Amino acid sequence: MFEDIETHKKLSKWIIGTFTACILIYLGIRHISHVADAVMWLKDLLNPLLIGLILALFLNVPLGVIERHLFPKHPTSRKTKMRRPLAILLSFILVIGVFVGVAFLVIPELIDAVSIVISSLTNGLDQLVAFESTADYSKIPFGEQLSQIDIDFLELKDNLNEWLNQLGTTIMDTAASAFGSVVATAVDFAIGLVFSIYILANKEKLKSQITRIVRVWIPACFAERGIHVAAVCEKNFKLFVAGQTTEAIILGSLCAIGMLILRIPYAPMIGALVGVTALIPYVGAWIATLVGAFLILTVNPFMALVFIIFLLTLQQIEGNAIYPKVVGAKINLPAMWVLTAITIGGNLAGPIGMLLGVPAAAATYALLKEATDKRETHLKTQEKEQMGNSHKQNIS
Repeated sequence: MFEDIETHKKLSKWIIGTFTACILIYLGIRHISHVADAVMWLKDLLNPLLIGLILALFLNVPLGVIERHLFPKHPTSRKTKMRRPLAILLSFILVIGVFVGVAFLVIPELIDAVSIVISSLTNGLDQLVAFESTADYSKIPFGEQLSQIDIDFLELKDNLNEWLNQLGTTIMDTAASAFGSVVATAVDFAIGLVFSIYILANKEKLKSQITRIVRVWIPACFAERGIHVAAVCEKNFKLFVAGQTTEAIILGSLCAIGMLILRIPYAPMIGALVGVTALIPYVGAWIATLVGAFLILTVNPFMALVFIIFLLTLQQIEGNAIYPKVVGAKINLPAMWVLTAITIGGNLAGPIGMLLGVPAAAATYALLKEATDKRETHLKTQEKEQMGNSHKQNIS
């Protein structure tokens, strides 16, 4: 009797829960715009925390390496207390120092290149104006045809100067109007930086607390499975970041060496730029190509063309041979699946999809392999039991 009552209670709870979920799904679909606004409001509210979490995920990779090599011999209580804060500080200095160092190398040269191009254009137009006023077309091959071409080079120069002045004004106006959003982004980043420091300093305690909450509030079968999936994803993400960094160093080094062999200007600087931008999927390659070609163009236009051909060829070799081998070896994912993950992730979500597609594919591959091995073992055990039972029946 009591068992029937308990069964009816469970069935009633299941029906009520299913009915409530259906109503919530229906209301969510019907008021999808309000739901989207609520999600965006929540995202803006949690933006500093999300920035801090992303920073902590990336900085956790160099942090682990640095922490393992700090005070490895003769540890004392003072050294143990200082290890984590010092490792966090060194991780920030390493990551920020690389980006700031490359920026200090590239930006001044880029500004000089822009000024050289503008100066060359204005000087060229001045020479054309002087040539037009003094040239004797009768002594020039095809002079009669050239004399019929009516181009006001002085007006072209005035238009160029006017365009440059308008461009400068537009940039200043855009910077002024965007100042508020830049300040807000900087504030969010600063708060996120503080969050990331707290997360990295207390990562073991936070992990323990989250695991405890999951095990208490979620059914045991789902909780353990979720914890295991999170651990596999964390492991593959760390290996992916390490592999991506290794691949970026290889690509930057090959670019610098190739440019030195071909005697292309700015080889060390552009090699460093290529290495850093290689950390940005898809977009990074184009940034390095355009900036590098523009810098070389101011010195030797022919070498700029050689550089574009060389770098595009190197990127094809890197994308189809080096990247799958290096990153795939780190995360134990076959090269074919690395290329598949990059392609699908890029088509679904652009550069972010390309960045997260490989570790997601690696985690899925590891979990599927694990589940397949477990299922295969279970099926073999069942086959052995069935063969044993049939053998016993034959004997009897």
